Amino acid sequence: MDFEVAKKRVEELTAILNDCIEKYYMGNESDVSDYDYDMMMRELSKLENEFPELLMQNSPTHRVGGRSDENLFKSVTHLVPMESLQDAFSDEELFDFEKRVTDVFPEAEYTVEPKIDGLSCSLEYRDGVLVRASTRGDGLVGEDVTANVKTIRSVPLTLKEKVPFIEVRGEVYMSHKSFEELVEKQELNDEKPFKNPRNAASGSLRQKDAKVTASRKLDIFIFNIQQIEGGREVKTHYDSLEYLKELGFSVVPDFALCKNVTECIEKIKDIGDNRGNLPFDIDGAVIKVNDFSERKTLGSTAKYPKWAVAFKYPPEEKETKLLWVDVQVGRTGVLTPTAVFEPITLAGTTVGRATLHNSDFIKEKQIAIGDTIVVRKAGDIIPEVVTVSKHNNINQEYTLPSTCPACQSKVVREEGEAAVRCLNPDCPAQLLRKLIHFCSRDAMDIEGLGDAVLEVLVNEKLIEKASDIYHLQAQDIASLERMGEKSAQNLLTAIENSKKNDLYRVIFALGIRHIGQKAAKLLSKRFGNMENLLNATLEDVVSIDGFGDVMAKAFTDTISLPQTRELIEELKSVGVNMENLSKTEDLRFAGQTFVLTGTLSQFTRTEASEIIEKFGGKTSGSVSKKTSIVLAGEDAGSKLRKANELGVRVISEDEFSEMIRD
Repeated sequence: MDFEVAKKRVEELTAILNDCIEKYYMGNESDVSDYDYDMMMRELSKLENEFPELLMQNSPTHRVGGRSDENLFKSVTHLVPMESLQDAFSDEELFDFEKRVTDVFPEAEYTVEPKIDGLSCSLEYRDGVLVRASTRGDGLVGEDVTANVKTIRSVPLTLKEKVPFIEVRGEVYMSHKSFEELVEKQELNDEKPFKNPRNAASGSLRQKDAKVTASRKLDIFIFNIQQIEGGREVKTHYDSLEYLKELGFSVVPDFALCKNVTECIEKIKDIGDNRGNLPFDIDGAVIKVNDFSERKTLGSTAKYPKWAVAFKYPPEEKETKLLWVDVQVGRTGVLTPTAVFEPITLAGTTVGRATLHNSDFIKEKQIAIGDTIVVRKAGDIIPEVVTVSKHNNINQEYTLPSTCPACQSKVVREEGEAAVRCLNPDCPAQLLRKLIHFCSRDAMDIEGLGDAVLEVLVNEKLIEKASDIYHLQAQDIASLERMGEKSAQNLLTAIENSKKNDLYRVIFALGIRHIGQKAAKLLSKRFGNMENLLNATLEDVVSIDGFGDVMAKAFTDTISLPQTRELIEELKSVGVNMENLSKTEDLRFAGQTFVLTGTLSQFTRTEASEIIEKFGGKTSGSVSKKTSIVLAGEDAGSKLRKANELGVRVISEDEFSEMIRD
């Protein structure tokens, strides 16, 4: 493509995609379908790779994350300390705060805003362009997380006004929806799930691979101007929040101006009454002196600013009667018991249901229908049963059903697990999650079949199992909201192309517990085709290097189910490839284990790993005495040091290129 044509197209795509992002986060309706958005993003990325000089500062491709960095995050000294706030737990403490302020400024006004439960972050902009983002750390020194913050779509990469310099403070958080999706994915991959959205947000922001951060769907609310040079002069906090909105920031919601603390308390109660309906967690409300000049005079103690205080909502517990237990089947097949009880009011909202977690929790509390139970809201958001205050002495302790409530298949509890699971791959309760996994990039990689489109197709009864994807017609897709004929045809092309995938992708797409992409490749390599896989015994699978008893049993149990075999036959009948296409003939790396570290410039890590596996080698995430070779890119860190300590051979990318040359 001609340079000038490419330049014009890059500018056009950048503008369209950034407009889509802004409309999404400002609550406006976008007229671009998810599929078209993804296709434009892919086109832009391709053009930027072909013409690196055309990469713009505000390119939306920054949102997908960069390559891994083995270095620890660089330290950032905050020129304006990111102070914490003194807590208050009663109206009396708030009035004490007011007295301390009014002793100096009798006519002081205040702002009230929700206290978002996440982690604080500083964003710095020069001439309207984001140049650095850092964590709070200890308030004085934080960590540089710029690459990761750029993946957060609610963070503007460029401001609507070229302010010479501005530093803002915000709270990075994870919504309830994103948290639930992440936990489901972690459970499916047998990873230890995060306990709450705050921990998830913190762990996701400090990832060494920005692509991981991008996949976690973080968000941010901005709540303060730390420092500013140029731009509009603002004299109050309330005006600064309005100005921040004009610059393009997502500011902390539902903030209000109050004349005195009595009005503040009313607003705090209003926020508290509504917090159960919010799509994100809050852990209180913040009162701030509104006038900046008054704040300066009031100053700070050694620990806290004297012009602000954080009100923390007290945990509220109430007794109620347990009426029955409702068992729901999650998308990973886990049976989750939910207590249904006589409705009570907690944290300003009426609740009649609360999680009972699992069978171990029920046994520990000796819970029975008819018991008087104590309920509270965990983090003032999620109702949970704390204990039994009075047993009914009539009904026996509740036990989970032996069959799945959704499909009546026998459920199992595997050794070492608290969860009881339905293993039926066609269980309707698990359908959507299974389909999302089936179409994902690492599985069948069907562009355009994202969460939203799949949910619509399931709701419209157009898809009831994975093989139905291959029977979709253009008119079925085109009739869906925001999907036209062009999008429909593009999607059908993507579906057709997925039939040519390698066998390991099909294995991984089946969503078998404990069988990740690496295990799927080992199975494909060992057995060669699906027919051999279907005939494989437990002993056959256990014998594979890298497989344990748990993995092997999970695979053979699932592959032997009639529902699984029927699905495989249907996929085969529509032309999905069932053969290993990456058969290894050149075994130059046979018996060798590689570890990749640092930033690679000639290959992505995925590309390098696939090349190694193609030649009969394997990769590992850690360096040990068993490591054969460490491939070190730029800025290699602890893994390189350990390799040198152990005397493991270290090679550069150029040396690696020589090793794989035909």
